[in-house]
Amino acid sequence: MTKASDVFKLKNANNVEVTFIGRGGQITGITVPDKDGNMDDVVIGYQSVEEALAGDGYFGALCGRFSNRIVKGQFSLDGVDYQLECNNTPNHLHGGSDGFNNRVWDVTPYEESRFAQAYKLTLVSPDGDQGYPGEVKVEVIYGLTDENEMVIEYVAETSKATIINLTSHAYFNLKGAGKGTVEDHQLELNASKYTPLSAELGTVTGEIAEVKGTPMDFVDTKAIGETVNTDDEQVKMVNGIDHNFVIDGYDGMLRLAARLSDEETGRCMEVFTDQPGIQIYTGGHFDSSETGKLGNPIEKWAGVAMETQIFPDSPNQDHFPNAVLKPGEVYKHTCVYKFSIQ
Repeated sequence: MTKASDVFKLKNANNVEVTFIGRGGQITGITVPDKDGNMDDVVIGYQSVEEALAGDGYFGALCGRFSNRIVKGQFSLDGVDYQLECNNTPNHLHGGSDGFNNRVWDVTPYEESRFAQAYKLTLVSPDGDQGYPGEVKVEVIYGLTDENEMVIEYVAETSKATIINLTSHAYFNLKGAGKGTVEDHQLELNASKYTPLSAELGTVTGEIAEVKGTPMDFVDTKAIGETVNTDDEQVKMVNGIDHNFVIDGYDGMLRLAARLSDEETGRCMEVFTDQPGIQIYTGGHFDSSETGKLGNPIEKWAGVAMETQIFPDSPNQDHFPNAVLKPGEVYKHTCVYKFSIQ
């Protein structure tokens, strides 16, 4: 039986290495080369497993049943009203205070020819768990290819109609964790629209807006710092970026959603997904009060999370993508983080 502190490693022919633990399937490290062949861990987090278990439980973790926010923790399904825990006042966030990030997943080796190495993570969420209807069985594949792709594949089924939205919450810094902020990282998003936030609601309003003419425009590559250092209301509300972007051309097929790069190291990370949205979060809540890797404080904008998913509050917005899963249906979600040198 997997324990919270159990450590698992994936390694490929290029010495790229992914490390994760049993609790939350938390990705605690991804080590990749720079343009000179130097290896660095590009995932923000802690120096030890003990610190990871005691620290921020979202770092690198699998989030669910519903990642991101649901307004006032309320939704209706098949004529029944549900009230979830409001653990991110005034809203429900990432499945509640005992969400999937806090569970110990059962981890077993998994073999498939496309992967250099892989593991299967499984979890059963009982009917009524955190206020959600239906027993949900979840399988997640963590696979590493020899093309330096970290592949995350999610599958879920339910015994009753429910809502679901799973994601991975790793923060990336391509300079290397503990080596400054991501302000000079270049970001490009395949997203000409986004879902603006309301200060009153604490999350999305239901509006889908054009990014053109706003600091949220990353259609053409630009430095993250150009946005997080502005006085724009959307930016000030969350001390940076914490927004859902609408992926252009969404059709349920795998497509490029984002490209992140660092000129100094030459590292590049592309994000591919079959989901309709990607949440970009620059860690505005980091305040240097915690010690991270290399013994350095985890400072504001120390990393950027790139979470592929359905839109926030989708259960309450009819024009947002469907987040309902019914018996006999299968929820599927693929996210690929592909590392390269530019």
